[in-house]
Amino acid sequence: MAQTHQFCTFYLDKLLFGVNLEKVQEVIRYLEITQIPLAPRVVSGLMNLRGQIVTGLDLRRRLDLPDRTDSAAPMNVVIRSADGAVSLLVDEIGDVVEVTDESFERPPETLHGKVREVILGVHKLDKQLMHVLNTEKACETAETVSSGPNP
Repeated sequence: MAQTHQFCTFYLDKLLFGVNLEKVQEVIRYLEITQIPLAPRVVSGLMNLRGQIVTGLDLRRRLDLPDRTDSAAPMNVVIRSADGAVSLLVDEIGDVVEVTDESFERPPETLHGKVREVILGVHKLDKQLMHVLNTEKACETAETVSSGPNP
């Protein structure tokens, strides 16, 4: 019998992504974010989640997608990472999807760019592909910065 997995799904620029349900702490509406000076571009800021300070990462920026319009507030998918809770800012929340190992495929060789770096592969669903997010890679905030020698 094929093993099944459950994913919390969400959309970014009409692309369907999934995060293993076991890594999801909660899904919530937009919270006010306090920006952090000199933070990497992918870090939107910090938010107060019932007394817990959580870093908000904009997945659109992480994947080099166009910024969302001002009229559309992002949703939060709060996940548990190695460094604690992190909120992934996404466009829209989908459903919980259950899939089997048979529908999984590695990223195709033709897929390039930031998306390839942060997905483990795809699951073929009835009408679309679900990109499986590698949460550890997606939560990396280090950016390549060219700097001179330290004084």
